[in-house]
Parts: sequence; C-alpha cells; structure tokens
Amino acid sequence: MRIKDQFKEGLITNNPVLVQQIGMCATMAITTSLFNGIGMGLSVLIILTCCNVVISAIRKIIPGEIRLAIFVVVIAGFVTIVDLLLQAFVPALSESLGVFIPLIVVNCIIIGRAEAFCQKNTVKASFIDGIAQGLGYTCVLVAMCFFRELLGAGRFGGGLIDVANGFRFTLDGSGGGIRIFNEDYGAKILTMPFGGFLTLGFLIAAMQYALKKSAKKKQLEEENRKEETEE
Repeated sequence: MRIKDQFKEGLITNNPVLVQQIGMCATMAITTSLFNGIGMGLSVLIILTCCNVVISAIRKIIPGEIRLAIFVVVIAGFVTIVDLLLQAFVPALSESLGVFIPLIVVNCIIIGRAEAFCQKNTVKASFIDGIAQGLGYTCVLVAMCFFRELLGAGRFGGGLIDVANGFRFTLDGSGGGIRIFNEDYGAKILTMPFGGFLTLGFLIAAMQYALKKSAKKKQLEEENRKEETEE
C-alpha cells in the first residue's frame, strides 16, 4: 500500500473514530478543551506508532495463541513511558487527562491496528500506519474540541492559548483561550457529557454522508466510462 493511500485511510476513508467507530469513550470524555484534545491525540499517536513498529518487528516470533496478551504487554509498556513523561514534563496535562492516559492500554484503536495491520505488514508500513491513524484520531479530537468549546463556552484554545499575557502557547493548562463571544450565550450542554455524544454523532453523520456521496460519484464515473467504451 502506498504512503498516500495509508494517510488517506487514516484521515478519511478508514478514520478510527468516524469510520471504524472505535476509541470513542475517551474521545467524548476529554474533548472539552483544545489542551486536552491535542495532548490526548499526540499521546495516542506516539504510543500507536511505537507499538506498531515493535509488534511488526516481532510478529514472526509471536505465538498465535498468546498474541493478544503480548500486544497488551507491549502497549502497556509504552503507555507507562508516556504517562511518566507527562507527569514529569507536562503535569497539568497529566492531571487533566487523569485516568484516560492509563486506559490507552485497552484502547481499541491500538489493539485493533496491531491485530488487523501490524502482524501482517512490514515495520515501515506499520510505522506509517501508526502515524496516519494517530493523525486521524487527533484531527477528530481537535474538531470536537473546536465545536464544543466554541459553541458551548464561546472560546477556542482553552488551556493551551494564553491571550491575556500576549498571544502565546502554554503547557500549564492556564491559557484562557481566544474569546469569541460571552460564555453566557453559549450552549452549555455541549460542554457536558451529552454534548460529547451530540458532537461525535454529528461528525460521524457528516463523514458517512461525504463517503457515500464520494462513492456514488465514483460509481457514476465508472458507468459513464463503460458506456463510452461500448460506444
């Protein structure tokens, strides 16, 4: 598979959240601020890529009967590394994400790619797959943060962008974000758990509509080509 096709799959046609519909629990829970969304997305991207490479490298010596147990051990190792690094260098993010970082161990995205892709493909292909799927996951998190923050709290970039002290990025979670309109006019429900379900449902519906429309367009083009060939 070409690199271009792998990125297209990860970002669009086989997006882990909007198409495969896995890893949605954390997606709905932590997307209340851009700080959380980017932090979680990058953490998953790093862990997924590292796990993909290791699992692909040892795929030929893994006994089939215990492969899932080995996958979990590998994933748990990298999750622990990332968790400790966050606690040491970005404690505000570690505290904000809380239990959702350790829960990456059982995230279906990572286990799913290990089972469906890594144990059948080369290290290079698995490395690209990890980046592509991780970017697809991160993009969904950022999109959800954008809608939930903007429409629910009237701002964007909460925790990450500090406008009060000059436009700058901060890693201590203190950034107030970019204020678009008064918070009192926001749809508060979007910042609540139900808002996660609502926003994710909207994004899934939009993606499915776009994919079906694209498929119909391709089918119509193929039919037109056949008709031209027959003529």
